[in-house]
Amino acid sequence: MTPVPVNFGVMGSSRVFSGIQPTADSFHLGNYLGAVKQWVNLQEGHDAVYCVVDMHAITMGHDPKVLRNRIRVAAAQMIGAGIDPERSILFAQSQVPEHAELAWVLNCITGFGEASRMTQFKDKSAKEGTDAASVGLFTYPMLMAADILLYQTNEVPVGEDQRQHLELSRNLAQRFNHRFGKTFVVPEPVIPPGAAKITDLQEPTRKMSKSSSSPQGIIDLLDEPGPLKKKINRAVTDAETEVRFDEENKPGVSNLLRIYSALTGDSADDIAGRYGNSGYGPFKKDLIEVVTDTLTPIRERTVKLLDDTDALDKILADGSARARAIAGKTMESVRDHVGFPPLP
Repeated sequence: MTPVPVNFGVMGSSRVFSGIQPTADSFHLGNYLGAVKQWVNLQEGHDAVYCVVDMHAITMGHDPKVLRNRIRVAAAQMIGAGIDPERSILFAQSQVPEHAELAWVLNCITGFGEASRMTQFKDKSAKEGTDAASVGLFTYPMLMAADILLYQTNEVPVGEDQRQHLELSRNLAQRFNHRFGKTFVVPEPVIPPGAAKITDLQEPTRKMSKSSSSPQGIIDLLDEPGPLKKKINRAVTDAETEVRFDEENKPGVSNLLRIYSALTGDSADDIAGRYGNSGYGPFKKDLIEVVTDTLTPIRERTVKLLDDTDALDKILADGSARARAIAGKTMESVRDHVGFPPLP
């Protein structure tokens, strides 16, 4: 088993964990600005553990060949965006069997009513009907709790849509500790400064999402400059000409300002002040340049990584070995506290 680096887990450091599903051929800009970019920053001053949560990706049905490719694409994009597998632990969830083992234990201390109140299950099963929803989708939050608790995580960067699941993780950690003895760190939610909620370019009152946005409403991290330019030029604005941040009356322009601000670090009001009433043309032209300058290096690094899948697979294998060094110790304690015999 590959040893965890000597600078990982130093006294006083806080551990952060997060994961992303490999359910598309590219992350979108909302994934990057709301999550991955923040994870890159959290590598400073934290023990960072990042996971491609491929076990979560099979709850709604999948094509095995497509999934295998998307796991690599997800990992390559994370590295391309700045996740350093030497400084952080980066791995695929399915390569660490302790995730499934702990999830079963947590299933057994979760009430049925408690699990059925999870809004994500209710929302997704409502679309297809409860009979079509898998048991895996129902128990998804307990697997997510296992993902977090395995690594004795102190902080979990989280958006509003995952807050309920993190609260369940906290409850299960406290419940297990109370029933069986102190085992888990109780994780805290954090919203990293600078995390931006990006909305659909065509329907700016809705979150940018692979499952509900149209292709023209999404900026993909791996978009070439041509399609990227078209998407921003066609982004919905309004009948006015003034560039200003006004969520209620100008949601489209406000979303574009949010993107510009998140990529440059300038405030939305300062950016808006540069354009005033000069119309949306100059504003969009400059935004295209900002987005292209940011995404092109990420796309190029990702493509280069995907050109050598053996090397990429080795990065994930090394990451999973480092993850198991931590997860295995947690499960030793869990087995002992629950009353299971030690592994032979």
